[in-house]
Amino acid sequence: MNTLHMSAPALTEQQIQQVLKSLQLPTCNSASQTGAGWSRHALPDNFTIGRNDLLALAKQHQCDLAVLGPQHTADQFKLLAMDMDSTLITIECIDEIADYAGKKKEVSEITEAAMRGEIKDFSESLNRRVALLKGVPASSLQAVLNERLRLSPGAEALIAFAKQQGWKTLLVSGGFTFFTDAMKTRLGLDYTRSNTLEIVDGLLTGRVLGTIVDADVKRETVLAVCQELGCTADQAIAMGDGANDLKMMGVAGASVAFRAKPAVQAQTDFCINVGGLDTVCQWMTA
Repeated sequence: MNTLHMSAPALTEQQIQQVLKSLQLPTCNSASQTGAGWSRHALPDNFTIGRNDLLALAKQHQCDLAVLGPQHTADQFKLLAMDMDSTLITIECIDEIADYAGKKKEVSEITEAAMRGEIKDFSESLNRRVALLKGVPASSLQAVLNERLRLSPGAEALIAFAKQQGWKTLLVSGGFTFFTDAMKTRLGLDYTRSNTLEIVDGLLTGRVLGTIVDADVKRETVLAVCQELGCTADQAIAMGDGANDLKMMGVAGASVAFRAKPAVQAQTDFCINVGGLDTVCQWMTA
């Protein structure tokens, strides 16, 4: 049986009833189980709703909506794979580094175009952005970590939930090892993969070392970790916000767009636009 989940930081009974009414579902209290910020409702076997209609309804009532099947329970998954910038954390690290060079606007414009999918070649977009960082002191990386990097709402709760469930955690990012390593240590993550900035004499050279972690590499990394764990990709949850995440989301058993670009939301199983990353915990245990 499929279920409808509603969630918001301060979900009200009025919101619940309005959504149910819009979907022509029973609006009596007995049809729902309400808790701190979430509500769950069994759906008739013949119930269907399009992705765009669900997103529009969620936006109208300022909540997150998800239709989950019996396969979407915590015990069905073994791996949680996450993007870093604008997903696990609130910033785009490269944009903040560029700020130290007075080039944030120029770099941010390329970042936004890449995340929207307007620049199809992620490696090209990253190389263009990193080239603009040539000569920036490597100390700026630590400054960004200390002064600007913040976890997204619900990040620590999600990681704690993953550990409680026995899931392994993978941070796979088109960003940089300096920050993914810091997140691995801080949150106790199991795996990370990202890009390495070349540094010579304490300055960024404007180049990336080795293979760039683009959409294909993200997908390959998720599949490789699943193979190492002895599970299938159907047992992975993939979360991200940009076009570079779509290929890894496409092979995962559940894909979650977190405050993502419209093109990404249109191609993923679930969308979180109101709540935090821990909305996933509510879905899996409600």
